[in-house]
Amino acid sequence: MTKIAKLRGGLYLVLDPSMNNEELFAKLKTILEEEIAIVQIWDNFSSSGDRVKLVNRICDMCHSRNVPVFLNNNWHLMQSTYADGVHFDAIPEDFEYIKNDLSSDCMFGITCTNDLSVISWADEKKLDYVSFCSIFPSQTSNSCELVSFDTIRKAREITSMPIFLAGGIQHQNIKELESIEFEGVAVVSGIMSSENPKQATREYLSELKRIKNENSND
Repeated sequence: MTKIAKLRGGLYLVLDPSMNNEELFAKLKTILEEEIAIVQIWDNFSSSGDRVKLVNRICDMCHSRNVPVFLNNNWHLMQSTYADGVHFDAIPEDFEYIKNDLSSDCMFGITCTNDLSVISWADEKKLDYVSFCSIFPSQTSNSCELVSFDTIRKAREITSMPIFLAGGIQHQNIKELESIEFEGVAVVSGIMSSENPKQATREYLSELKRIKNENSND
C-alpha cells in the first residue's frame, strides 16, 4: 500500500492482538463497514501464535477499505508485513536508524502527554500525526497521565499535524471535547468491547461529526 498523502481524521481504532482472533476478525469486519481513519495493532501480542500472519490478515481487511494499519512500537515487523506505519509510545532513541531502515512510504505517529517537547520533536521529524493520552481515566491507558486541554491547544500552535485524542473516550464524555481542536479520537474498549461494535462505531462517528460542525460554526 503506497503512503497516503494525508491521513483522514475521524475514528482511530486500536486492536488488541491478544484477543481471540476469530472474534477480532468478526468484529473488525463489521466495523470496517463504517468510515475508519486508522487501525493500530496494540503491542500486546500473545506469546503463542504467528504475529506476521495475524498482522497481514488485519492489513488485508483494512486495505480493502483503504484504511492504513499501524504497528504499536513493533517497527521490526514492518519488513515482513503489509503494515503502513509505526506508532511509538515514546521517542525512540534510534529513530533515525529506524526511519532509514524502513521504506520511505512508512508513516509514523507518537503518543504525547503534557510534555510539549515531544510535539516539537514530532513536528521537526515530520511525523504524520500525534496522539494525546490520556484524555480521561482509562483502564487500557492506565500508564498515561491525564492531558490538560490547554496542552492540546498549545500543541496546535506548534504543529499542523493531525492531532488525535486517546484514553477513556466514551459516548458519555466525548461532548467534553468540543472546546478543543483535533482531527480524531482513538478508541479501544468503547468499540471492541461492545456487543454491537458497528453500532458503537456509528455513534462515535456521529458525535465526531456533530463536534466538527459545532466548531466550524463558532
